[in-house]
Amino acid sequence: MLVKPTAPLKVLIACEYSGTVRRAFDALGHDVWSCDLLPADDRSNRHIVGDVRDMLDWGWDLLMVAHPPCTRLCNSGVRWLREPPTKLNPAHHTQAEIDAYLKMGRGDRLAFMWQKLEEGAALFSDCWNAPIERVAIENPVMHQHAKDRITGYQEFAQSVQPWQFGTWEKKRTCFWLRGLDPLVPTYRTLDEARQGLGLPADAEPEDRVFRLPPSADRSHERSRFFPGVAAAMAEQWGGYALQAQAA
Repeated sequence: MLVKPTAPLKVLIACEYSGTVRRAFDALGHDVWSCDLLPADDRSNRHIVGDVRDMLDWGWDLLMVAHPPCTRLCNSGVRWLREPPTKLNPAHHTQAEIDAYLKMGRGDRLAFMWQKLEEGAALFSDCWNAPIERVAIENPVMHQHAKDRITGYQEFAQSVQPWQFGTWEKKRTCFWLRGLDPLVPTYRTLDEARQGLGLPADAEPEDRVFRLPPSADRSHERSRFFPGVAAAMAEQWGGYALQAQAA
């Protein structure tokens, strides 16, 4: 059961345009805002279009970075630092970048990949070291080149699956935490989740994200967060922060 806090936290949900995490904190009565370079899907008036780094010093109690650009930081993308792709994903790059990239030779393309790594690591670093007491950043597992470029880097504190929080899907999600405890899952095993969700004993979580077909909206859909995990963030991290403030 969701219990509204006696005193709301000032919460920033960065790199989110879907509104999933913002709405979870809003349901508990927090003063929550989302921000992204894109407008909010739900057209909320509690969404800021802009660079999160311009608002990190606005006196937030909690920073949740929901989906920072991770294409160049995660293990799955490290291969492009050795052999650059022949074309760029339009979901991650401007049309000007795409047009310029197509005219580049291999050396310039490789330099472009490394530059994007530097930019992604800088964003992560700025959020991780923000002047905010409690920070949670969601990201896939990183390769060593990314780790080496993040100021004060620490290994992720927790790895979870959406089925552990009632959303019958699988997609490994890692959290880097500062000033917050790891989330306590609703279900610790698949058998517990099957029983709790009333599913057959041989049911397997859906691999929806991995199986999304190529399309202009694929990256958009992949970045949508899981409602069960978002609810746990609001209840546990929001509640933990309020208790710490009251102590």
